[in-house]
Amino acid sequence: MTAGLTVSVVIVSRDRAPALRRCLLGVSQLRHVPYEVVVVADAAGRAALREMPFVAHVKQVAFDAANISAARNAGIAAAAGEVIAFIDDDAVPEPTWLSYLAAAFADPAVAAAGGYVRGRNGISFQSRAAMVDGAGREVPLDLAPDGITLLTARAGRAIKTEGTNMAFRRSVLADLGGFDPRYRFFLDETDLNLRLAERGAVTALVPLAQVHHGFAESPRRRADRVPRDLHEIGASWAVFLARHCPQARRGAVWAEIRAAERRRALRHMVAGRLEPRDVTRLLAGLHAGFDDGRVRQPLPLPTLPGPRDPFRPVPVRTDARAVLLAGRVWSRRRLRAAARAELAAGNSATLFRFSPSALYHRVTFTKDGIWEHTGGLFGKSDRNQPAIRFWSFADRVRDEVARVRRVRGFEAGMGIKQP
Repeated sequence: MTAGLTVSVVIVSRDRAPALRRCLLGVSQLRHVPYEVVVVADAAGRAALREMPFVAHVKQVAFDAANISAARNAGIAAAAGEVIAFIDDDAVPEPTWLSYLAAAFADPAVAAAGGYVRGRNGISFQSRAAMVDGAGREVPLDLAPDGITLLTARAGRAIKTEGTNMAFRRSVLADLGGFDPRYRFFLDETDLNLRLAERGAVTALVPLAQVHHGFAESPRRRADRVPRDLHEIGASWAVFLARHCPQARRGAVWAEIRAAERRRALRHMVAGRLEPRDVTRLLAGLHAGFDDGRVRQPLPLPTLPGPRDPFRPVPVRTDARAVLLAGRVWSRRRLRAAARAELAAGNSATLFRFSPSALYHRVTFTKDGIWEHTGGLFGKSDRNQPAIRFWSFADRVRDEVARVRRVRGFEAGMGIKQP
C-alpha cells in the first residue's frame, strides 16, 4: 500500500438506508491512502450513518430531492480530493477498487476512469468496457483484463463509465459544471461521458477496479429489477436525445427505445411478474415522461466552486492483511466466527465454504463485512466453466484464490486458515 492522489468517494443515497450501511462497510475496508468519504443522503440515510464506527470521518451532505445529478453535484461541492470517485449505495467495492481506479490518474492526461461491475451472483459481470454514441447505443470493447487502457474519445462517441464505478479529476468535473440536473436518475453519467468526448478527453478503463452491484429496491424498481415507473426514464431520454442525437435520427431512435421498453415489460408479464394493466401503465408513464423531458429547458452549468471544508481522510491501518479462511459447509459457524475475529483485528476476511455438490457458486458481502464464497465443490464459479468438474478441496480453493487474488488483495504465497 503506497500513498497516491487524494480521492473523495461520493455515495448518493435515498430511501435505501440498509443498502447504504452495507456499502459503507465495504468502503471502510478500502486500502487506498489517502481517501475521504462524502455521503449525500436523505434523513434515513444520515440516521444510518450514526451506526457506523467511522462516522466521525465521513462528510455528510443533507439532500432529500429525488435527483441523482443534483445530489452528485452536492457531493462534488463537498469533496476535496484531487480525484472524485462515485459508487452507488447498493454496491460494494472490492478492497482494492480505489487503488486500481486512482492509479489511472497517475497519467496527467487522464480525465476520467471506469472499472468493471459484477452482478448479483458476485461472479458474472454486469458491465465491462464499452463505447456509447449519441443515440445511447453501447458497443462492447475487448480489453486486456489486468491492465489500464487509455482511450481518447471523440465527439459523438464516448468512452462509457458506469455510475456505480467511475472517477473523474475534480478540476475536470468542476470545469464541466458537474452533472446536468435535468437527468433525475437515468443517463446522467452517459451525458457526462459525451460532454467529455466533445473535448477529446482521455478516459482510462481499469478492469481490476471492481465493484459488486445489487440493484436494490427503490421507488422506481422492485428488488427483482421489475420497473415500477418509467416516467423519469422517458424524461431522461427526451433530454438526452435533444442534447446528443442528430435531429434527423431522433424519431427513429425514440421508436426503438419505446419498442425495447415494451418488450422488456412483456417479458416480465409472461414471467408472471407484471399484470397486463401494469404494462399499459408503465408504457403510458414512459410516453408522459418523454413529453415532460421535452420541455425541460437546457440549464447553464457554471464552473463548480472549490470545497469549503478541507480533505478529511479516513484512517487506514497500514498493517491490515487480507485473510482467507476455507472449510466445508458444515463448518459455517466456526468459519464465520473466525472471520469476524479477523475483522475485529482490522483485517479483511474472505471465507470459502464449499458443499459436496455441483451447486453454482455465489459471492456475497455479508452484513458483518465478510466476503463469503459459497457453492458446490464440483460446481461452476466462473460461468464459462463446465457445469460439473471433479476437484479435490485443496485444488478448488487454489483455483478460486487465483480467480480473485488481485482484486481481493491476497499476497503471493499467503496461507489459508482452516479453523
